[in-house]
Amino acid sequence: MTKRDTDRSRGPVVGRVRSLAVIGCVAAVLATTVACGSDSDSADSDPAQSTIGAPLAVDTRDTGVGSIVSANEMPLLDRRVSAASSIAARVVYRSTSGIDDSRTEVSSAIFIPSGTPPTGGWPVIALGHGTTGVLGECGPTLDPTLLGISIIASGLVSEGFAVTVSDYQGLGAPGVTEPTHPYLDAATEGMNVIDSVRAARRLSPSVSNRWAALGTSQGGQAVFAANELAGSYAPDLDLLGTAAASPPLDIAPLAQAAAQRRLTEDQRGLMQWMLLVLKHENPDLDLDSYRRGVVESNWDLLSQCSPAFTERRAAVIKEISPDDLTPSSTEATDALTALLARRSLPVRRAAAPILVLYGGRDQLVTPQWTTDAVARACRLGDTIQSVLQPDRGHADIDISIATSWLQNRFNNRAVVNDCGRLT
Repeated sequence: MTKRDTDRSRGPVVGRVRSLAVIGCVAAVLATTVACGSDSDSADSDPAQSTIGAPLAVDTRDTGVGSIVSANEMPLLDRRVSAASSIAARVVYRSTSGIDDSRTEVSSAIFIPSGTPPTGGWPVIALGHGTTGVLGECGPTLDPTLLGISIIASGLVSEGFAVTVSDYQGLGAPGVTEPTHPYLDAATEGMNVIDSVRAARRLSPSVSNRWAALGTSQGGQAVFAANELAGSYAPDLDLLGTAAASPPLDIAPLAQAAAQRRLTEDQRGLMQWMLLVLKHENPDLDLDSYRRGVVESNWDLLSQCSPAFTERRAAVIKEISPDDLTPSSTEATDALTALLARRSLPVRRAAAPILVLYGGRDQLVTPQWTTDAVARACRLGDTIQSVLQPDRGHADIDISIATSWLQNRFNNRAVVNDCGRLT
């Protein structure tokens, strides 16, 4: 039976949050950020011009996580965002690698609303973007529309939220064609999301420490991980909740699916990027134990993220046969499973409530994998509202429920906990 839990740990509500109706159109945008084009209301894009503008005067003396390395104007940014913002900046900030705990530098778009902030400061929503690729040049902050996310960001800023859109570690590096992004490493993404909120607070003293996060696909994994890490990694911030749509929580089953020749067409493209990154992180990994045929002969093309390659990459993916990505042995399957498990969720009890939305026809993240991961998270003690939409896929999830759910989190209202029926 569904149980309602009232969160009494929060202090008094500071300024009731207004409607979040803008979130209703977010799912497809956040889930399919690869090769999204600019629309007619966006800034005119000239490939010869840089999307990184003049430097902004910011305090760079601090060197802790979330501290700012640099901040720059975004001259080609979608005008809807810049018009609603008192500050619209591309910020490079310090974060932490989930692979080796080293200090890293990550880029993020950060937008601060115009006008007078409410008592306590502007609340924050961190947006987690879906897969954009794994090469350095694949980050959304290098695109005038943030690869389609700007329409969501502008609406949230207009509603009175400071907004962050982290590229995630290794993305957002102009001209870098190496696979520098630790793709689907949950811990890395989670800390990157958290530290983007810290960077927003350093960028402007008008930003509150109260925040929530919303992500779809890879971004769903990122915000779920941020919730797990928030209690220990970010006690200075007040996380109210995270909403994750179509999140690839546990990716370890991909290895067994490949071994059993059951990868879907969508999963084949994901697996190639995954192998590319794992080889970059683990030089001794024998790629030939996992690729052959169409995948091996088109490796460089399949590795691209630029819109110029989108159609050709999609055509090649359709030609991949199950044998082209089948591990060569049981030992190879076990090794891949272990590598993917290290990047997966859940790991520890989350700090705040979670909303999970996923589709019964998802061809990228097998629905049962999500069901099983959510059940394990419940056994860790999480508070989760889990909504399976049987007739939806990966990128067409109806996340209108996230509108009221996030609004309720900022207004300290009761949350639904489905874990009683999931475990």
